[in-house]
Amino acid sequence: MTEHEIPNFNTGISCMDRRFIKFFLLLILFGLVNVCFAENEFGKCERVVKSWASSSLDGEIGRDKHTLKDLLFFLHVPRTGGRTYFHCFLRKLYPGYLECPRSYDKLRFDPSKEKCRLLVTHDDYSIASKLPKDRTSVVTILRDPVDRVFSTYEFSMEVAARFLVHPNLTSATQMALRLRSKTKGVSTLAIWPWKYLVPWMRNDLFTRRGARYSKGLNATDSSDPYDMEDFAMPLEEYINHPVAWDIVHNGATFQVAGLTNNSYIAEAHDVRHCVQKYKILGKYVLQVAKKRLDDMLYVGLTEEHRESATMFANVVGSQVISQLNAPNTSLDIIENIETSSFSDADSDSSEHQNSTSDRGASETTSIERGGASGSTMTVGKLMDSYEVCISNLRKSQSGRRISSLKRVPVNFTKEARHQVPEEVLQQIRSLNDLDLELYEYARAIFNKQHKGSLLITEETLDNISSSAFGFFLWKVLTLAITFFFVVLLFLLVVNVRRRTFKVKK
Repeated sequence: MTEHEIPNFNTGISCMDRRFIKFFLLLILFGLVNVCFAENEFGKCERVVKSWASSSLDGEIGRDKHTLKDLLFFLHVPRTGGRTYFHCFLRKLYPGYLECPRSYDKLRFDPSKEKCRLLVTHDDYSIASKLPKDRTSVVTILRDPVDRVFSTYEFSMEVAARFLVHPNLTSATQMALRLRSKTKGVSTLAIWPWKYLVPWMRNDLFTRRGARYSKGLNATDSSDPYDMEDFAMPLEEYINHPVAWDIVHNGATFQVAGLTNNSYIAEAHDVRHCVQKYKILGKYVLQVAKKRLDDMLYVGLTEEHRESATMFANVVGSQVISQLNAPNTSLDIIENIETSSFSDADSDSSEHQNSTSDRGASETTSIERGGASGSTMTVGKLMDSYEVCISNLRKSQSGRRISSLKRVPVNFTKEARHQVPEEVLQQIRSLNDLDLELYEYARAIFNKQHKGSLLITEETLDNISSSAFGFFLWKVLTLAITFFFVVLLFLLVVNVRRRTFKVKK
């Protein structure tokens, strides 16, 4: 073999090295481009979120938060017990003609009724842009975020399961459309967020039912209602779905901030998705949400049911009663007569009303509607009425849930929640980090309000006791004086008789 015939291994290795170096340099360049792109995208997101936060804080409603204004806006965060307050407090305080037109159902404020005094809706805080800022008071209730996720999952399945009476998804959808066009009330399917969550769960239930039938399965051996994949979407799958990411997780924070997919704000979608993509930007949303809680007339907690209800009656109820019974009220009596029929059109409205045969909600509503505010309403009577109303609501809800879930063999209980694996619970907490922080902030506000309410109550009791004691002293003194004059009169009479007797002698 000649010298020219000997292979040049160095040349071969050199070519391989050059190819490898080129490939490596391309990777580095690609990485740098991605990093720059990511930095640019983050920077853009940060600017969008900061701009929204700044403009939101500049346009706040908050003025004198302790005094009830002309319009009460109840921002109803789903699955917090707000329906109870709506039916058992607010509908007993405000006559139907003072409710803003169908706001609870249609989720859109109608400014054509200028003198309405009560707005109750699942709308987020962005609706405040349509309200008179100086004449609006806002109240809300928050719930432990983990429990709220559980409750949202359970209610989505409960309402969706009502459609399983139909043989297939097509017939269920057609029936829903027919009933929705005929009923005076509004289907749950038309109310945010259920208009997104229920159809999603309903479609899933029909898909799983079809799969069971094709396999010949009629029962399940699982005892965990949150993990029955043959019948319904497991909780873990539910919380990881894009729909839950967009609507359920951190839902309370986005609703108080005005950033849901039901928002009036044009940039709500961009801000929400920037915060979902870059968690660090959530601090700006929390800043806005916390400020709004600070400025609210009342912030309740679902878990502190008794204390929240009592405080609502004392803080909000007492002012509504005083406001509506004031002699210089701006309400027109003629308008009262002309528009009192409005409540009839809304009497069947309920968050829990469904397109399928569900009469429980309307029956309960008709019971609760009685006893609206008047000159005879007091805080004590309001609380007594509330106790009766909430008992009726709970019975109705319990019966409806049992009836709805007959075709899905699940039994949702607090004990069952405790059996959910810790890793799933931890994931829920991680996905709802903003809600967890906002809830703790709301708890601090609630405790402060509660102490203030107790101090007012104690002061009132002291005043009552002082007045009672003063009245008691005055009564004793009056009796003593009366007794003294009676005795004096008796002695005078006796003395006169003695003198008369001596004269006769």
